[in-house]
Amino acid sequence: MKNVMILTGAGQIGMAIARRMGYGMKIVIGDKRLENAEAVTDTMNKAGFDAVPAEMDLSSRNSILELINKAQQYGEIAMLVNAAGVSPSQASIETILKVDLYGTAVLLEEVGKVIKPGGVGVTISSQSGHRLPALTSDEERQLACTPTEELLSLEILQPRNIRDTLHAYQLAKRCNVKRVMAEAVKWGKRDARINSISPGIIVTPLAFDEFNGPRGDFYKNMFATCPAGRPGTTDEVANVAELLMSNRGAFITGADFLVDGGATAAYFYGKPM
Repeated sequence: MKNVMILTGAGQIGMAIARRMGYGMKIVIGDKRLENAEAVTDTMNKAGFDAVPAEMDLSSRNSILELINKAQQYGEIAMLVNAAGVSPSQASIETILKVDLYGTAVLLEEVGKVIKPGGVGVTISSQSGHRLPALTSDEERQLACTPTEELLSLEILQPRNIRDTLHAYQLAKRCNVKRVMAEAVKWGKRDARINSISPGIIVTPLAFDEFNGPRGDFYKNMFATCPAGRPGTTDEVANVAELLMSNRGAFITGADFLVDGGATAAYFYGKPM
């Protein structure tokens, strides 16, 4: 039996983190499209890792529980890397809330019940959550603490209160960060840690969907005018994940790390975009 890493979302960021942290572990790779999970599994196994694919729908608690059960067949779950989700150009408001907001909350909750003592997790949020205007303390507490099955009933998340898919995405990612804070308290009772990373524009296939979508010019201008002057790479996200998931990050839990080349700083305090 090995220590097990669960990787949800068979994309480039998740794979970069898994390659950095998954050596010596059994890596169970879940994705809604099994062929995506199989492709990343093949790439990693050919690089010397020990991975298996699984079909998983992040919007379904039953599907999440099935993935956890599969993972537990190989040993104790010691690491979670959640990089699953949909972007504003890929999905409807309803789907974004069901997958990115509700699904992430359920995944953190369910893995937190079984994570190995000393275990650790990271979930990929987004700089978008940092661009959402300030919420009230009550709204933030609702996003953090509302029972998962009641989350989508919150007033703030009703369709009449959401302008478009980008607004839904921002709310989902703000919820991710608040959820991580609340879950860190629960994970701590198992001597485990959970943090989030909020990347900016990272060059991945999903980013290309955004570059070529209705907000493409906005995104291209964003990294052109940010302090770093360029988009980021998946390995730069993995650098932060390595800190958070290693013993060097042992005193870090319930935190969010903004990794965006300064794009959020430029958005608020730079020249008008």
